[in-house]
Amino acid sequence: MTNLEVRDPRLSEIVGSDVTFEKLTGGCLFTEGPLWHPRGRFLLWSDMPGDHLRRWSATDGVTTFRKPCAKSNGLTWDRRGHLLACEHSTSQVTVTLADGSTQPIATHWNGKQLNSPNDIVCAADGSIYFSDPPYGRAEFFGVPRPQELGFQGVFRAGTDPRSPTLLVDDFDRPNGLCFSLDGRRLFVNDTARQHIRVFDVKTDGTLAGGRVWAETKGEGKGAPDGMKLDSQSNVYCCGPGGIHVFSPEAVDLGVIRVPEHTANMAFGDDDLRSLYITASTSVYRIRVRVPGLPAL
Repeated sequence: MTNLEVRDPRLSEIVGSDVTFEKLTGGCLFTEGPLWHPRGRFLLWSDMPGDHLRRWSATDGVTTFRKPCAKSNGLTWDRRGHLLACEHSTSQVTVTLADGSTQPIATHWNGKQLNSPNDIVCAADGSIYFSDPPYGRAEFFGVPRPQELGFQGVFRAGTDPRSPTLLVDDFDRPNGLCFSLDGRRLFVNDTARQHIRVFDVKTDGTLAGGRVWAETKGEGKGAPDGMKLDSQSNVYCCGPGGIHVFSPEAVDLGVIRVPEHTANMAFGDDDLRSLYITASTSVYRIRVRVPGLPAL
C-alpha cells in the first residue's frame, strides 16, 4: 500500500513514487514547531501540551532543549541565528539570546494581549511575521483564559513589543505562513476555512490582496496548519489525510498520507531533502526528491 495519494503525476518528480516513514520519537502529547538547524545539524520541536521543547540529532538522539517552554508552538530563526518562538502560555513571541535567556518581541496590540501567536516566519530583510489565532487559550494546547482581542490576525513585529503592526484581521483561524522564493508574496492558511490565501508584500512590509490561492480537500483527519515552500516553489501544507503538495500554480498534486494527524513539517539534513514531520504523538522523517529551503 502506497503512502502517497497521487492526484497529478508531477507529484512523483517532487516527492518520489512513494515515501517511507522513519519514526524518530513517540510518546508525546502533541508535537509541533519543527525547525532544523543546518550548521548544528539538529532538529527542535515542541511537545506543546507537555510544555517541553526538545532537540534531536543523529549523534545525541532526543534531549531536552527547554522545559518549561511556555507551551511554545511555531519556531524559526531570525537573520542573526537566534531562535524565535510563539508561546501559547504567555501569548508572546520571544527571541532566545546568546546567553539562553528569552526576551519578548511581541506581546500586545492596542493595549490588549495577543491571542496566542502560532506560527512565524522571518523575511529576507529580517522582518518577523506571525499568525495569531486563539488556540493557546484553550485547554490542552495552552492555558484557558478569555480572549482580549476581538479578531484573529497576522502581524509583523516592530521595535516595541506592545505595538506590532496589524497586517490582516479578517481570518477565522490564521495558522501557517511561508514566503515565496522572491519574498514578494506571503502565503497564509486558515485552518477553519480550509484554504490558503496569498498576499503581496509591499515595499513597506505591509500586505495587500489576500485572495484564496488554494483549498485543501480530501478524506481523513487534518486541516491547514504548518506550511513550507520548497526550492522549486511547491507548497507543502497540512490538510485532510496528511500533507498536501501544491504546484506553484496552486494545483493540489497529491497527499503524503502520514500515519498520524499532522500539525507541521520542516526540511532538513545537509541536502534539505529530508522532511521532518510533527504528527500528534510522534516525529517522523521521510525523504523527498526536490530539496526544501534552509531556515537560516
